[in-house]
Amino acid sequence: MSFPSESPCLSIAIARLNIPETNHFAIWVMQAPFQRGYVHHDHNWPEVLSQAWQAWLEVFSPHSLPAIPIGTPQQPLASTPNIHPASNSDIKINRTSRLMQNLGINLWQWLFQGEIAHSLHQSQGMAIGQDLPLRVRLDIREPELIALPWEIMQPGMSLPAFSLSREILFSRTSSDVHSLPNRPLSQSLNILLVIGESNPQGKSPASNNHQSLVLSKLELEAEAAQLTEVLKPREITNQNSHRVNSTIPCQVDTLIQPTPEELISHLDQKTYNILFYAGHGTPGPDGGWLFLAPQTTLNGTELAQVLVRNRVTLAVFNACWGAQPATERLSSDQIQAIPRSSLAEVLIYHGVPAVLGMRDEIADQEALSFIQVFAQSLTEGMLIDQAVAVARQQLLTLYRFNQPAWTLPVLYMHPEFNGQLIQVFDELVTQLPTNSPTWISNSTFMAFLRSQDNQNQVWPILSGTITVGRSQENDVVILERWVSQRHAEIFSRCLPNEEVEATYFLRDISRFGTLIYESNSWQRIHRDEVVLKSGTLLKFGSSQGQAFEFVIEITK
Repeated sequence: MSFPSESPCLSIAIARLNIPETNHFAIWVMQAPFQRGYVHHDHNWPEVLSQAWQAWLEVFSPHSLPAIPIGTPQQPLASTPNIHPASNSDIKINRTSRLMQNLGINLWQWLFQGEIAHSLHQSQGMAIGQDLPLRVRLDIREPELIALPWEIMQPGMSLPAFSLSREILFSRTSSDVHSLPNRPLSQSLNILLVIGESNPQGKSPASNNHQSLVLSKLELEAEAAQLTEVLKPREITNQNSHRVNSTIPCQVDTLIQPTPEELISHLDQKTYNILFYAGHGTPGPDGGWLFLAPQTTLNGTELAQVLVRNRVTLAVFNACWGAQPATERLSSDQIQAIPRSSLAEVLIYHGVPAVLGMRDEIADQEALSFIQVFAQSLTEGMLIDQAVAVARQQLLTLYRFNQPAWTLPVLYMHPEFNGQLIQVFDELVTQLPTNSPTWISNSTFMAFLRSQDNQNQVWPILSGTITVGRSQENDVVILERWVSQRHAEIFSRCLPNEEVEATYFLRDISRFGTLIYESNSWQRIHRDEVVLKSGTLLKFGSSQGQAFEFVIEITK
């Protein structure tokens, strides 16, 4: 299911402090569902975490890109198990499971300490009280930390990893972004599936190392056919034995090894809200390189321009290292990550609302298994981060906890994006019969909102309710960045044929709350419901926003 109201969000940033010869980091809350949740904590990167990360790399990424040491390079410990030549499969599984849990628990304990942990627990309590999942976003501003599998964080033994919990919608984000333009939600999935080159030989255009990129052949055409089949609408039988369509309308167009000009032309000529890329990729300073066709590549910065111009909401990359930063060699023994260089970061920075990439190499069947479940979840109307969690759970089920497959997909979401890709409508729409007399039409009172900046701007509450927000689907549309997509509702609970003045209520369902002018000051309400009196002044989201007056007038 998808969630009609915006989930409360806890956004946490990590940055290195500029203190010479130390591994000192600042961790702070950038967004919280309650005012006291904006807390800060500083502490060192411990040696035990570096050792756990080194052990992870030796087991799960032996052929990956060069590992980037965090701070002072750590020497491998003599006690680090060499798991590759294990003679007993049960022992190997036990060791790899412990290794997975060890790094996950260490990452959790390092991130959620002191006031940061308190802010998380309070936010989780508020989400539970609203019967909504808590959206947790991690803004990693230190390039050396991006390659770590933060998705495996878990609070303790036998407890689910953060990205697998049903109560958490986990993603990464970046605050260094361009603002998102207002875009109406679509009522269907329009997907452009791009099949890139299957086996490029030699080095990438931006490669600065000497290893040859000999990549395994992907069955891209077969994958495209399977994905298209998954996205086809299917029918199910409901409890009343009626055949109903269980999926959202979906159209898939396929391009096989296009030139950049062909790709841009398709995006310009037709409206797509999803781009799927299946092929090979490699990191680079400008978002890496996608191999579209033989001798034909496209880098992330170039792709970002056309995706943003054509308002593509979600970009999905079945390509290795889409969420991995590029590196540069400073000396024979020193490697440094390049800031904001991964494909996912570049696209988010330029204004793509959501990007899904792979942190490391991923096997063909693993990628297909993930994309099939992810795509099917989208056709069922799930939020993007919710669909990623469901598909990640499928990977864990198929390939087991002690294998890295479920840790590889990395979702980046723009801080202003709530994860809703399409507008989901109920199967049945409540309607009154025509010419039916109702208490609304016979009411002796008229309620409306009136702009304080322009007295001629009036929004009558004719049907007993009115919605306010940034989305075009609202009755009152306010294009201010602090206003949520669906911010608040004003409605009446007056009974039919009552001759007394109607009672109106304001229900806040927003991220930043609603301000009400009372007792000569602005009072904020958040996720609450209050009675509105005629003449009440309102501001939505921020005291810097425009003011509105709620008015009730007698009509006869």
